[in-house]
Amino acid sequence: MNLCELSLRGFRNYDQLEFTAQPGVNLIVGDNAQGKTNLLESIVYLGSGRSFRTQKNAELVRFGADFADITGKIYSQERQQTLRTVLFPGRRPRQLYRNGVKVKSAAEFNGVLSTVLFCPEDLMVLKTGAAARRRLGDQALCQLRPNYDAALTEYHRILEQKSKILKDRFDCPQLLELLPDYNLRLCQVGALLISYRARFYASLGEAASVYHGQFSGGSEEFALSYKTVSTVQDTMAPLAKLTEDLQEHMNIHAKAELESGQCLTGPHKDDFDVTLSGLSVKSFGSQGQTRTAAISLKLAQRELMRRESGEEPVLLLDDVLSELDPSRQDFVLNQITSGQVFITCCEPGRFTKLGQTIQIRKGQIL
Repeated sequence: MNLCELSLRGFRNYDQLEFTAQPGVNLIVGDNAQGKTNLLESIVYLGSGRSFRTQKNAELVRFGADFADITGKIYSQERQQTLRTVLFPGRRPRQLYRNGVKVKSAAEFNGVLSTVLFCPEDLMVLKTGAAARRRLGDQALCQLRPNYDAALTEYHRILEQKSKILKDRFDCPQLLELLPDYNLRLCQVGALLISYRARFYASLGEAASVYHGQFSGGSEEFALSYKTVSTVQDTMAPLAKLTEDLQEHMNIHAKAELESGQCLTGPHKDDFDVTLSGLSVKSFGSQGQTRTAAISLKLAQRELMRRESGEEPVLLLDDVLSELDPSRQDFVLNQITSGQVFITCCEPGRFTKLGQTIQIRKGQIL
């Protein structure tokens, strides 16, 4: 799987850009705030229909531009393909095209351009709040399982509607008549999310333990545990049982939700924890252990995607190498001997032997 050509128009700080990427390593060099991360963002968006920096498509359109156009030529699934996304300011819906044919949703892009992004924030993801870890898992699962993407979108839509009922119940008590239907559907879709997540995290932890074992020389035992609501004792249980468990937890918190006007329970609060030889990285891990574990998770994500599709996903390293000490740099670089890689860097000459160098200044290729 390779991104062969990328064309941008009106995207972020890019007025117009066209470049040809090589199958191996593409080093993107430039000072801060020149557009290096924007370039990676466009690649991620092209493949997934989602930005890793904002949920508002309008923010991706260059200031003063009528639209933003991201077009890529990709060699994938043993043939040449084209993906195109057109974004607009305001509330006008985006337009998506696959091989010149307009499609209804980004789910139809699935598998054409799979990406794994690694940025400096990911190095400390195991130390931050649960939201960042959920986002890491959701981004990977949305690419691996299109049905998960659809379920996640539906879950958040129902959650938003339930939240509105709880907030407005004081002014309009009859809204509470709708609550049982929303609760049931929330539990049904939530059970599907838990089922997907449990299987994904089991595979992710297994693959990451191999990478961490290589890195640490076998001195630390890596383990990942998935955490959801307390009434779910078996995350691998059938959907009907998971739905019942979620309903039980929701019933326990029903009074508190009504009093607070907030949704207090559900898989939107899920998390996962990583332990090294039985000790939680979040609570006890050193900075070096935390970074090594995070690197192992990202490499494991890439491995799972390769197994699923039979193709190496495009790896995007956004200024992450400069955040690592030499031994961790070497470990990462030794893992990118195959597949296409895009690396952003502020220091010309530091990694120039890796492959093609693309110098960016003010949204232009020099």
